[in-house]
Amino acid sequence: MPRLDLFITGVGVLALIYAWMLWSQIFKQGTGTDTMKKVADAIKEGSNAFLKRQYKTIVIFVAVVAVVIYLAHGLTGGVNGWTAGAQVAGAFIIGAFLSALAGAISMVVATRANIRTADAAGSGLNHALLTALKAGAVSGITIVALSLLGVMSLYLFYQNVFHIAVAQIPGLIVGYGFGASFVALFAQLGGGIYTKAADVGADLVGKVEAGIPEDDPRNPAVVADLVGDNVGDCAGRGADLFESISAESIGAMVLGVALYPIFGVKGILFPLVLHAFGLLATIIGLWFVKAKEGENPMKALTRGYWVTTILAIIALFFTTRMMLVAPGYNTTPFFWAGFIGILTALAFVYITDYYTGKQFRPVKSIAESSQTGHGTNVITGMSVGMESTALPVIVVAGALLGSYALGNSTEIPMGGLYGTAVATIGMLATVGYILAMDMFGPITDNAGGIVEMSNAPEATREVTDELDATGNTTKAITKGYAVGSAALAAFLLFSAYLEQAKITSVDMAKVPVFVGALIGGMVVFLFSSLAIRAVGKAAGVIVEEVRRQFKAKPGIMAGTDKPDYAAAVDIATVSALRHMIAPGILAIAAPILVGYFLRAEAAAGFVMVGTIVGILMAIMLNNAGGAWDNAKKFIEKGNFGGKKSFAHQAAVTGDTVGDPFKDTAGPSLHVLIKLFSTLTLALASLFI
Repeated sequence: MPRLDLFITGVGVLALIYAWMLWSQIFKQGTGTDTMKKVADAIKEGSNAFLKRQYKTIVIFVAVVAVVIYLAHGLTGGVNGWTAGAQVAGAFIIGAFLSALAGAISMVVATRANIRTADAAGSGLNHALLTALKAGAVSGITIVALSLLGVMSLYLFYQNVFHIAVAQIPGLIVGYGFGASFVALFAQLGGGIYTKAADVGADLVGKVEAGIPEDDPRNPAVVADLVGDNVGDCAGRGADLFESISAESIGAMVLGVALYPIFGVKGILFPLVLHAFGLLATIIGLWFVKAKEGENPMKALTRGYWVTTILAIIALFFTTRMMLVAPGYNTTPFFWAGFIGILTALAFVYITDYYTGKQFRPVKSIAESSQTGHGTNVITGMSVGMESTALPVIVVAGALLGSYALGNSTEIPMGGLYGTAVATIGMLATVGYILAMDMFGPITDNAGGIVEMSNAPEATREVTDELDATGNTTKAITKGYAVGSAALAAFLLFSAYLEQAKITSVDMAKVPVFVGALIGGMVVFLFSSLAIRAVGKAAGVIVEEVRRQFKAKPGIMAGTDKPDYAAAVDIATVSALRHMIAPGILAIAAPILVGYFLRAEAAAGFVMVGTIVGILMAIMLNNAGGAWDNAKKFIEKGNFGGKKSFAHQAAVTGDTVGDPFKDTAGPSLHVLIKLFSTLTLALASLFI
């Protein structure tokens, strides 16, 4: 046990040191011209202002929910309930704090790496590529390390300070996963509303009405748009994947308790050990990224991902062989269950690339349909999004069936469920590298905006354009990966909830259970509606502001007047934070009310159907939005008339519709799916 403690903690600390070393290298790089610095400073100030306001709102909700958790355990757990309530609530606050910290670190890194990437673009593609990826890796490595250290520290604290039995600890630290999910929901929701409101507002007036290019400095909303890349794609996604790692680890640890008589503490700490190896694999994988002359940047990034994946498979083999050992049982199938999880991650990466990549049939079909108008573009895009749910569901179904069968073949009690847990852990083994690729996207997007607004040389813009296009692909891939991991993690957490609530099966023929399930499916639709509508309302306000400035200052278009960027940033901030509250409260209140009034089995029905509907909806929204975006870019490359053609106008409309799909509602559903499970897991005692 001590050696496992030291290994997990040591890798976490070393990873943080390595991330700091990477950041020190990046921070020493050039920061471009004075004009570049002014643009970057405006982005940084707007991002900081948004995050500060957002976190003030989140702190209030965290305090209220912590009290609810404390009272729920205290009022239902007898004499020891108040102590347990304090422990779970404490874990909730720590999980919430670290999730918020993960988001803040991601944003801080991105808002300082953007200008360095822009400056590096002047020295060539490879220099800029490595600058953006290393900055993304700082966030990715730090987030995984924080999750590991947070769970391990709580585990050791409860064991050594409260002297709680090892097998009881995972049930108390479920609050940590709930806290991470709670903050991630608001971070992703608020950031998503902001970024797409600013993006849509800037596009509708800038591209469509004024006919000026993207990131044109004459557009008053352009800085707000660039700020949005950081608060949505960096802060929001950082918190999102932090909670994915945390929730999945704790869910696997809870199931590991059931196998404590067989595997001992190794079965509980197995997910943390594998994540530690995944961190090491990520660090090594980064060394293999280098774009050769004339090479597509995506190939260089993929090379590093494959190295990371192969190392993760090797680590999985030795970890399962050393930790999941039981005399009289053949536990080798657990390795193959984890291998299925890694294959599932690869499958989601390539499926998402197929449905959102410019070179494949789905995107080309949307671009082609744009020739006949806005309506046919939207119709085709929706059909592509709906079609794209089929293959991911087949993959998830195969992964669950395969890992469950492999676990069962060990003949260990509950081996099937633990097999699905190992598959989930396997899928998230490469999460550090995936996160680095995800952060690469908004950093290069910002770099392109800085280059455009500072009138940098055309050669520099060509480099950032190529990296930005690659970043769009990596962001789309990460969304697919995130929803895939959410699907497996949700089943894992759902199984852990059934274990905590002492439910052996969920009978949908019971009226309360059926009603709970029906409400669970409805909440997903209502939540998505509120999120998408929020973008529409906030974008409308920004459109009016941009129009007002164009009218009040005719010199803006001529370049003799300077737009008021700060006004658009402030409007987007206030509107996004106001509109994130309603869907956030819905997500928290609905499962609590169902569980409290209809009891534990109805809450299980709520989570089961809510998860299924949420997975399908998230896949559809993410892929439809990504396909619309790249269909527009495909036309802008000169196909079907190119820029400013009738087809391009229709494609801009589709992209506008898809923006809140792929960057607001879709990513928020990743978190919502797991929030349902972590919330019911943390409050199981209230529902029994």
